[in-house]
Amino acid sequence: MPPTPKTALITGASSGIGEALAKALAARGAHIALLARTASALEKVAGEIRANGGAASIYPVDAGDWRALEIITPHILAELGPPDVLINSAGAGRWLFTEETEPEEAISMMNAPYFAAFFTTRAFLPAMLARRSGVIVNINSPVTRIVWPGAAGYAAARGALQTYTNALRADLYGTGLHVLSVVCGEVKTPYFTTNPGTLERAPWIGRKLIPALTAQQVAAATLHALEHRQREIVLPFMLRVFYALHYLAPRFIEWLAIFSGHQHTRKG
Repeated sequence: MPPTPKTALITGASSGIGEALAKALAARGAHIALLARTASALEKVAGEIRANGGAASIYPVDAGDWRALEIITPHILAELGPPDVLINSAGAGRWLFTEETEPEEAISMMNAPYFAAFFTTRAFLPAMLARRSGVIVNINSPVTRIVWPGAAGYAAARGALQTYTNALRADLYGTGLHVLSVVCGEVKTPYFTTNPGTLERAPWIGRKLIPALTAQQVAAATLHALEHRQREIVLPFMLRVFYALHYLAPRFIEWLAIFSGHQHTRKG
């Protein structure tokens, strides 16, 4: 990432990690393209950025709708040019068992984060490749490596995003573009409010031992990773400890997740 990126495009920018990243990058002088479905929420974030001397443009769009992206992408490129930083932060989906998940909700879970990241990257990648510079950041979850019960569709969608991230990094080797994966545990965002009952399905061992982060902490760590051209960061430190234990004793960590997770108290 350039020391002072000129432009940053962020999906899921209306709240949570996306909002925090938008404000952090705007404070560095970047013009932020804010993408999310709700125009009023984007206006609020943009207003706060402008009030602090930053520059932001809003583009209300469902990043999981490739047709809508194809319509809006030329306008964004004409106004701002190719993004120096493209951040895929859009994500949704409750934690449910397979049989609890309606087909429409399963599709929605794949839509954001996976299809939203794929379609957004696909839309802007040609312009970034032509310029031979830029960074693509995908925000992800530890469920891609340490799976817990009661979150089947969510885990599958996040797993798809992680596999796509790895494949994209290989595809872009030698092009001048860089790919960063940001994996974070519990973050204090509206996600858990809009998806009630979700946090309670996380294994209690993790909730007790891995501290929750603020969106601002994730944003600060992400900017540090961008500056040092890291390929993946895992937050917080205790989550990295669990990752190491999973590498050394995967069956034990899997058992621990099952025993301390929602599966252990499931009825029927």
